[in-house]
Amino acid sequence: MTAEIVALPLLCLLLGYALGSIPFGLLLTRAAGLGDVRTIGSGNIGATNVLRTGRKNLAAATLILDAAKGAVAVLLAAWIWPDQPAFPGIAAIGAFLGHLFPVWLGFKGGKGVATLIGLVAALHWPTALVVALVWLLTFGLFRYSSLGGMLAALAAPVSAAGFGRLDLAILFLGFALLVLWKHRANIARLASGTEPKVGGSKA
Repeated sequence: MTAEIVALPLLCLLLGYALGSIPFGLLLTRAAGLGDVRTIGSGNIGATNVLRTGRKNLAAATLILDAAKGAVAVLLAAWIWPDQPAFPGIAAIGAFLGHLFPVWLGFKGGKGVATLIGLVAALHWPTALVVALVWLLTFGLFRYSSLGGMLAALAAPVSAAGFGRLDLAILFLGFALLVLWKHRANIARLASGTEPKVGGSKA
């Protein structure tokens, strides 16, 4: 019984990690003959950096797939272990860490915003609507993808708490802090006024 108590949550965590660690941005750009996306722009594997290849379709596909892998991890855990209400959250943790720190890429992954949205959508769709709205409004007003992503991540725990889901608020707060940490270089550029806008001059 003790081994099962440890083994099943660990299996759930690893399942989430395996799904989350799929580097769709890298796979799509390589399949399109564009080489390694990590050699351009910010060196990131996320949709914003994929957009720097000039292929909007690949960037959109990366965004959708990075979000989908997070949602699939949560929904799959709920389907496999329907009598374990905590397992979707465990799978979410695994998927998020897998995206940020994929073993296949030397633990150097994406910044987590798209995957976070997918996780939130699967765990609590009303919060996902708030998160998406914050991202769209911020990006629409300022054209900074990084700023939109960070504010959207911070909106997740606030929104979950507002809906009375304190359990998810704590989980989402942990995710938001990791998103901020992964964006620390962006924060420095925003503070210095050197952060590039999407669609703006690279200078």
